[in-house]
Amino acid sequence: MTDRLPLSAVLITLNCVNSLRATLESLRFCEEIIAVDSGSTDGTLELLQAFGAKVTVETWRGFGPQKQFAIEQASYDWVLCVDSDEIVSPELRASIETALLKPAFQYYEFPRRNRFLGRYLRHGEGYPDLSLRLFDRRQARWSEDIVHERVITLGVVGRLSGDLLHHSEDTIETYLSKQNRYTTLAARTLIEEGAQVPFGKLLFSPLFRFIKFYLLRGGWLDGLPGLIHILIGCFNSFAKYAKMIELSRR
Repeated sequence: MTDRLPLSAVLITLNCVNSLRATLESLRFCEEIIAVDSGSTDGTLELLQAFGAKVTVETWRGFGPQKQFAIEQASYDWVLCVDSDEIVSPELRASIETALLKPAFQYYEFPRRNRFLGRYLRHGEGYPDLSLRLFDRRQARWSEDIVHERVITLGVVGRLSGDLLHHSEDTIETYLSKQNRYTTLAARTLIEEGAQVPFGKLLFSPLFRFIKFYLLRGGWLDGLPGLIHILIGCFNSFAKYAKMIELSRR
């Protein structure tokens, strides 16, 4: 599409060669691809170079700081931030290009469709999973959170159509391993911020999460993958608060 504002695709990487090719293919419409890698050894760097990405190797800072460092490497003000296991759908690409002809907002969010156990989840906590990933980097920044990072804005956020397709880890084992790391980081962050150990949330947060996403928001409509996905999410809530209790007693 001609006459639109130029766009930098930005991602952080670490040993993600298996999922990265599809991500890079979907970003060909961007004027440049910026990648900040934190020590890949599996062919990720070679694949990035094959796609003409501008690669910077940087020691891991945590999710928020690493992503902020990454957008600071971009040549253009408008950035599209994606993860190495996400794919920009053709519908989302069209929406992005249309929006950049004459932006009505400084930031845009769009649905993210999560693939789990071979199926795209369409209900519950798996969808629409709105994600703010397209923005003018002069008007927004990534938070300093080392996990559960977010884009900090000062204005109204626009919404685009089309899905960002998220391919979760290939196996339950690797998916659980990632969730274990995330809950540990989240627990440590909360303790460092002086949060009180939430004994009530340890018991009731998993239950409320199940009621909200599986029953009220129709997670049951996604069949067995939907059930397993929400049960892991409920356990994550329990694990985070249990780890807070453990850390507070050390």
